Amino acid sequence: MEEKQKDIQEQEVQAEDPVKEEQEPDPAGTEETAARAEDPAGEAEEASQEPEEEEAVQEPEEAAEAGPESRKKNPFKKKEKKDKAAEQIAELNDKVKRQMAEFDNFRKRTEREKTQMFEIGAKSVVEKILPVIDNFERGLMAVPEESREDGFVQGMDKIYKQLLTELENLGVKPIEAVGKEFDPDYHNAVMQVENDELPSGTVAQELQKGYMYRDSVVRHSMVAVVQ
Repeated sequence: MEEKQKDIQEQEVQAEDPVKEEQEPDPAGTEETAARAEDPAGEAEEASQEPEEEEAVQEPEEAAEAGPESRKKNPFKKKEKKDKAAEQIAELNDKVKRQMAEFDNFRKRTEREKTQMFEIGAKSVVEKILPVIDNFERGLMAVPEESREDGFVQGMDKIYKQLLTELENLGVKPIEAVGKEFDPDYHNAVMQVENDELPSGTVAQELQKGYMYRDSVVRHSMVAVVQ
């Protein structure tokens, strides 16, 4: 029985030894684990500082590598922008010049049309006044010589002359006919006469006065021309 008990004790001792060996911790490992357990924030700071130092080291290198390329690219971009801006300015200047020229032409054309319309309106008014002048002339010519000193006749003569003066101030003037060479642009020949004193083709008699408004004919002179 004693031998059996010894055997059992030896087996128990052998069974206990490997467990103890496995459970015995490494002294260095225990120290590290204890330090880590005591200061977990320090490891986090070390871990966070290491990439920052690497980034800080890499940033100047990246800037040094990217610097010359950016310096090479930026002038071209600025030059392209300047060229585009210059082209746009030139196009805008061209458009403005064309619009100013068109506006100037429009203004001149409008003024010319207004002048023409004014002249047409003035000519129409003058044409309506000319028969009144003709009647004044016929009435004064019909007055006998002994009645020309009459106050009424002199008053009519003054009104006639005043009317001619106002028309002349407006640019209306009579066309010269008698003794002038016949001109179809100003004269309207209604008959031919014989006259030894005047050459052929000359206006010998004026039957109705013609008038001009500025440079245009309002009414042609009605004349008799020498054969």
